[in-house]
Amino acid sequence: MAIDPTKTKIIKQLKHESPLISCRFDPTGKYVFFGAQDNRIWRWDPTTDSKKDFVGHDSWIRSIVFSKDGMTLITGGYDGRLIWWEANAEEPKPIRTVDAHKGWIRAAAVSPDGQLVATVGDDLFLRLWNLSDGSLVREITGKHERYIYNVAFHPDGKQIVTGDLMGKLNHWNVETGEFVRDMTVEALSKYDKGFRAQIGGFRALEFNTDGTVLACAGITDVTNAFAGVGQPLIELWDWKEAKQLIQHRSKGKSEGVAWGVAVHPENFTIGILGGRAGGIMFFWKPDSKDEFHQFKLPDSARDLDLHPDGVQLVTAHYDKHVRISSMDPPEEPKPEEAKE
Repeated sequence: MAIDPTKTKIIKQLKHESPLISCRFDPTGKYVFFGAQDNRIWRWDPTTDSKKDFVGHDSWIRSIVFSKDGMTLITGGYDGRLIWWEANAEEPKPIRTVDAHKGWIRAAAVSPDGQLVATVGDDLFLRLWNLSDGSLVREITGKHERYIYNVAFHPDGKQIVTGDLMGKLNHWNVETGEFVRDMTVEALSKYDKGFRAQIGGFRALEFNTDGTVLACAGITDVTNAFAGVGQPLIELWDWKEAKQLIQHRSKGKSEGVAWGVAVHPENFTIGILGGRAGGIMFFWKPDSKDEFHQFKLPDSARDLDLHPDGVQLVTAHYDKHVRISSMDPPEEPKPEEAKE
């Protein structure tokens, strides 16, 4: 398949009964799993438009991860629970439920070798779980002072990074749990003196394929913390040197939050906006502040994931839709020539 971000268009969508907050392709690329404000995870087969609900959480579910073969689904909710499921089950039921955190689970990640699940949340802990049996392998704390918003494994599987509300990144050794270093992305956190509230945090974290660059997504230049008025921002950081490479911003100064990021293997960055400006998908070259293309989405976007084929993208929306877009859309059928 050819990849041309400037040709991106929506090729499939599904209307749900409540607003969506999260979405992921499974590792096989066959299904889309999404979380909605009905406190359920849903499995959608875009080829048949069939969907199946996974009932077990008492809250919104932001975290959706899988075993490497895609057979096991693991979800983390704002209820603090981590739940294992058979991803392809005809009648899904929880296989295992773990009370993983006190307060919200804000993010989860699976190690590159598929053996560990990492979770972070409001209780300031990073916890590592055995994916196969749900046992606690290690818990790490002591360096974050405010809610931990996100977590990402380095592609080498030996390192992991956590990011909090204050814009602080902490680098840890996976095997020992030892703290390695910290970094601060100052633009992604601000204290609003008027509302006496801190706003920001890492809404998404993702390494590029070889682990040399870390992409950090969120909101910056906040003028109203109560209403979440600010600009979307994705910062790229040199992982080895622990220094900022570039800030990806919006040429049009669109207001909202960068809720998701994907670092494409062909060396460009994709981000989504959700907020006052509605929904926008942005595409940046690695050395450019401004996007080289933006694609207007029908409504505010709350999550983003890249298909294993590197061509399709799925987005979760406040208007109760999950949408699949393609950077290699099929050609429009040509109108038939008029008959004489």
